[in-house]
Amino acid sequence: MSRTLLKNTRVFDGSGTGLFPADVLIDDDRIRAVARSLGQLEAPGAEVVDAKGMTLMPGMVEGHAHITFINGARSTDLGDTPPEEHTLIAARNARLLLDHGFTSAYSAASAKLRIDVVIRNAIEAGDLPGPRLRACGPEITVTGGLGDERQAHQFRDSFAIVADGPVEVTKLARLCVREGVDSIKLNISGDDHTRTGSLPRTVMSDEEIRAGVTVARDFHRMVNAHCRAAESVKRAVRGGVDVIYHCEHADEEALDLLEAAKDRVFVGPAIGLLHAAVHEAPEGTIHRGIRHGIELGLAAASRCYPEMKKRGIRVVVGGDYGFARTPQGQNARDIEHFVRHLGYSPAEALVCATRYGAELMGLGSEAGQVREGFLADLLLVDGDPVADVRVLQDRSRLLGIWKGGVVHKLDRPGLERSEVRAAE
Repeated sequence: MSRTLLKNTRVFDGSGTGLFPADVLIDDDRIRAVARSLGQLEAPGAEVVDAKGMTLMPGMVEGHAHITFINGARSTDLGDTPPEEHTLIAARNARLLLDHGFTSAYSAASAKLRIDVVIRNAIEAGDLPGPRLRACGPEITVTGGLGDERQAHQFRDSFAIVADGPVEVTKLARLCVREGVDSIKLNISGDDHTRTGSLPRTVMSDEEIRAGVTVARDFHRMVNAHCRAAESVKRAVRGGVDVIYHCEHADEEALDLLEAAKDRVFVGPAIGLLHAAVHEAPEGTIHRGIRHGIELGLAAASRCYPEMKKRGIRVVVGGDYGFARTPQGQNARDIEHFVRHLGYSPAEALVCATRYGAELMGLGSEAGQVREGFLADLLLVDGDPVADVRVLQDRSRLLGIWKGGVVHKLDRPGLERSEVRAAE
C-alpha cells in the first residue's frame, strides 16, 4: 500500500469556493485526510512532498473527448486512416490527455467502432497510460446528416455510420453495445458549417431518437447527441438523451426543457472549434458562408450559456479537440472559453471541469473533488487557476499528476521529497 503526504498545499476542492491551505494524505487510491491545520497531520511511512504553497486541485475531466480524432482538416481523413494506425494514434492521444492533467475523459464519439473500447480496456488493464475513459461508438447519423460524406457516385467514410428509420438505428445501436461501448451517439441536427451559412437543421426524427434511447436503456448505457438547432435540443430532451452537446441555438422552450431535466441531463457547448475558426483562422481560409454560420453559432452560445448557468443546468468542458485548428493536447483551453465567452467565473468554470465532469463519468460520489474518501485523481499546479485559468494550459506548470493515487508525473524543481519511515 502506498502513502503520500502532500504538505503545505493551497487546495481548490472542486466545490467552487476559494483556495484554502491544507495538508492532504493520499492512502493507496484514496484521499484519506484533508487537514486545514498545517503541520498537524501525521502519516508514518508516507512519502512526503512539500508543495510550498502550490495549488492542489481535482484532476480535470474532458467531457467531449474524441481520442480517435487525428488533428485532420477534413472529416474524411478519419475514414481514410487505416484502423491499425488509427488505434496507435488514439493510444497516443489518450496519454496526451493524461499528460495535460485530464484524469478522466467521457467520449463524445469514436471515429471507428471499437477503438474507444480497445483503448479503454487497455487503460483499465494497466497496459496503456491514459485517463479513466467512458467509451463511445461512432456517431449514428441519417442520410444527408452530419458525418454522411457519401455521394451518389462515390462512397467515402468519415466519422459516422448511417442509419435511416428506427429499425436501422436500433440495429446499429445494438451493434455498438455488443462491441462494448459505454454510450451511443446520435447526430440529431446538422452543423453550422454549411456553405450557405444557414442555421443548422434538425434531421433525425423523434422515432429514430427513441429507438436509440430504448436500446441504451435496455442495456444500461448512456446516450449522447449532437444538437445545434433548437428543435434538436427539444427532441433530445423529450426522447431521453443523457448528454446533449452544443445547444447554442436553444430557444426559450428548449431552455425550459433542459431546466426541467437538469438533474438528469448534462450539456456541453464544445465551442473550441468555433472559437478557433472565428478568432484564429487566417483570413480567407474559411468559405464566407461557413464562417458566417460559425460566427452565428459562437454568438448564440455566448447568449445561451449564461442563461443555462443561471438555471442550474450542469455544463461540462470539452471543445471538439482533435481537428487541425484544435489539436489534441489543447483541451484545457476550453476552461478559458467558458470564462471568455460563456459568462462563467474562473471558479465556476473549474467546477465544470472537475465536479460536473466526475458526475458525467458516473463518479460524482467519489471523484471530482478534494475530499476525504474520494479517489486521489489530483493535480499539483504551479500557480493559481482560480485567479487565471490559463495556467492549466501550460503543461510545464502541472508539476504533479495522480490518477487513483498512482503518480503519473511529479516534477521536483521547487519541490522537496523525502522518505519517512514508520517508527520501529
